[in-house]
Amino acid sequence: MGSDDAGVMGKGIFTALKINVAQLGSPAGLYGAERWILALVRHLDPAEIHSIVAAIKDEPNLKVPLCEQASKLGFETKIFTAYGKFNLSAVKQLRQFIRRKNIHILHTHGYKQDLIGLMAVIGTSCKIISTPHGWSQEAGFKLQCYEIINRMVFPFFDAVIPLSKNLYDDLVPIPFLKRRLNFIQNGVDTTEIQNCSVTAEALIEWKQDGFFIIGYIGQLIQRKGLDVLLQAVRILDEKIKWKLVLVGEGDQRKQLENRAIQLDIADSVHFLGFRQNRLEFLNGFDVFVLPSSLEGIPRCLMEAMTAGIPVIASRIPGCTDLIADNQTGVLFKKNDPNELAKKIRIVLQDEVFSRKLVQRGMALIHNEFSGERMAQNYASAYNRLRQN
Repeated sequence: MGSDDAGVMGKGIFTALKINVAQLGSPAGLYGAERWILALVRHLDPAEIHSIVAAIKDEPNLKVPLCEQASKLGFETKIFTAYGKFNLSAVKQLRQFIRRKNIHILHTHGYKQDLIGLMAVIGTSCKIISTPHGWSQEAGFKLQCYEIINRMVFPFFDAVIPLSKNLYDDLVPIPFLKRRLNFIQNGVDTTEIQNCSVTAEALIEWKQDGFFIIGYIGQLIQRKGLDVLLQAVRILDEKIKWKLVLVGEGDQRKQLENRAIQLDIADSVHFLGFRQNRLEFLNGFDVFVLPSSLEGIPRCLMEAMTAGIPVIASRIPGCTDLIADNQTGVLFKKNDPNELAKKIRIVLQDEVFSRKLVQRGMALIHNEFSGERMAQNYASAYNRLRQN
């Protein structure tokens, strides 16, 4: 639907009882935060909530996959064009859109969307909610400043609902924020994963040739710790035939490709880039590994657990919210490739242990982290704000 205002759900004409909610997300990529938005809107009751998925296109060559995917799912979308890292024309465009579409609640995701959204609702009756998805680690000076400013303005939001309990605890000390702070358990769209029964052909062929598939899906960025994963697979026993599959894009891709060459494992490491059919690759993994140094509650882990894939992750907040060690998954010491290699070896070679991890992991996600439950809680939050 691109930047057209008209949507398939009534072309902007809604009943008085519906709450009109605009989700403002990132224009770049379709990773954890963007898939979280899609999971939320898919599970909100359309009889009560009219969802619009929006983004600010700040570079000419961006395709805005969040809005593309939302449109395919049947949701109204809106793309605001404002080139540059912080173009104030986006504020004017967004404010006009809020008034024209009678947006009751603007739900923002990310520091740039938060700051522009907060300025845009000034002078309107629209309420604003932010969901922080996590903070950058080892960020440059400019990004650090933006994120500090982001946290400083949270007290001016109508509600702030961080993605994890750890993020919530980090925000509690901010003056005047606590009464606006709430926590809703993260969730994953289990129906999308369970409905995908296809496995990528390349992975099927490798498995038929006796290879174990070690996999990762997500951004190729520094905080994901993928260099640790490369070092770990390098020291696996020669008896284990393996392929490492990395699905995703990011500014560290070239560096990681060069690192694989340096470690003499380039022939066994496959950088597949961004894939719309990521779940078909996930279905072919024998183990999913997340070696991050910083996370909220990782959506990629929830997806892997839902798909019945055993998971290994760094022992850090966020990952430990999902993984009880040796119960729902396996944990290893952050930045320790030797321990990670040991854990990979155990999961790949002990089928009974691996099956138990899968069974318990799937049960945990179904019982505590479903998209349906998350959406119900957000609908309640929207209703409370609308009534105030």
